[in-house]
Amino acid sequence: MKKNNIGFDNEQYLSLQSQKILQRIEEFNNKLYLEFGGKLFDDFHASRVLPGFNSNIKTKLLVKLKDKAEIIFCISANDIEKNKIRADLGLSYDNEMLRIIDNLRELGLYVSSIVITLYKGQSSATKFAQKLEQRGEKVYFHNYIKGYPNDIDTIVSDEGYGKNAYIKTTRPLVIVTAPGPSSGKLATCLSQMYHDYKQGIKAGYAKFETFPVWNLPLKHPVNIAYESATADLKDTNQIDPYHFNAYGKLAVNYNRDIEVFPILQNILKKITGKDIYKSPTDMGVNMVASAITNNELVEESAKKEIVRRYLKAECDYKKGQVTFDTVERTKSLMNELNLTEEYLPVVVASKKISKASGYPCVALELPNGEIVSGKNKQIVSACGAVVLNGLRTLCGMGDDFDIISDDILFPIVNLRTQYLHSKCGVLTLDDILIALAISSHTNEKANKALKHLPDLKGCEAHCTFILPSSEELSLKKLGINITCQPVFLNSHLYEN
Repeated sequence: MKKNNIGFDNEQYLSLQSQKILQRIEEFNNKLYLEFGGKLFDDFHASRVLPGFNSNIKTKLLVKLKDKAEIIFCISANDIEKNKIRADLGLSYDNEMLRIIDNLRELGLYVSSIVITLYKGQSSATKFAQKLEQRGEKVYFHNYIKGYPNDIDTIVSDEGYGKNAYIKTTRPLVIVTAPGPSSGKLATCLSQMYHDYKQGIKAGYAKFETFPVWNLPLKHPVNIAYESATADLKDTNQIDPYHFNAYGKLAVNYNRDIEVFPILQNILKKITGKDIYKSPTDMGVNMVASAITNNELVEESAKKEIVRRYLKAECDYKKGQVTFDTVERTKSLMNELNLTEEYLPVVVASKKISKASGYPCVALELPNGEIVSGKNKQIVSACGAVVLNGLRTLCGMGDDFDIISDDILFPIVNLRTQYLHSKCGVLTLDDILIALAISSHTNEKANKALKHLPDLKGCEAHCTFILPSSEELSLKKLGINITCQPVFLNSHLYEN
């Protein structure tokens, strides 16, 4: 990303956010359960709508506070039983959790325990716990509480939170996180507070939040982009009425936090004996707005994300992964800002190039604004071709230079078709990148091109057909923002 394309100050954010967290710890007698939503690693949504936002800044913040912090991971027994998949990574929730734990420990962070929530004896959850315990992990079970969340007298009693296993913690800041939403983070925080108060430990609760941004306008593109990202969950941003009534100030929150606040407020009061928050916005720790340095750039980036979310919803609907309501919701959010899919220049370019050539194609916008294309023909996929063409252009070589020799490409084709029995003789982006890496040892042009690969991070690309998931994932790993038209390339039901 070019220096003049920065709209967010990471250092300012780290300083302010960590300062606010430390203040909350002090407010609650040096014991705070901090519900940590969103992604700890690879928060690419935030980095797309806030240009310059470090996608791993949350872990940088935890490292900054690591001497005070320990981490509890929650995972729902239902999600283990259903083998729930994180669509962005293609990993099941249990495997994603293990991946994150390994990454956190490599950074020197203390992951103390794992809690399996909503446990009703699910066999797969039991086996998962046994697997973890055999590796030396501390695993706890929290059962489903009858009447949750409305029967407060039962919930805040020995028949409710009291039946949950008490997770022993030793540090003042306890981060409660999960591999995905609806994993029981809030219930785990409240259960821990119940047990702490019974032992005379006056612990507190707060939420680490990124979106929606409470002190940006309700219809700011960043907040609308959040609604678009959660369209399948039917989340909507609203003005927090409790915050306005308490302070006379407008604050943005989302519907589920606002709807559940009276119940949560009563649960917290029953545990602590007092009202500790006057509004759902009070619960959050969110200093995002204070670190925005270029609002105009941020608004433009958020608008692009809203268009991407609409195109993704269209493709997901075509693949049977979301309902038409999700498509309609993302479309209406786009309409609120008078946006069309042509707001992304690569959409216009890809359609024009494909129509002129007669081939499906991918268009890629390079950091300088130049657009190159790759067509789905011969032995190289459109994704492989566009990345090669982009690298050639960045090197100043143009299309006339072969940076990978046919002597390397054709043996890979033969391997795929003759020995691996693939019906597809077209080389994927991964194949091309491996071939480029091999070529770089003997071909100076290939070596030069390979060094420009990081320059593709943050670039926009659009495909005139629905990409195979493997190709889409490869582009995302390069940091390319890929969108597609909701059209299948062929009539094949099986993706090979």
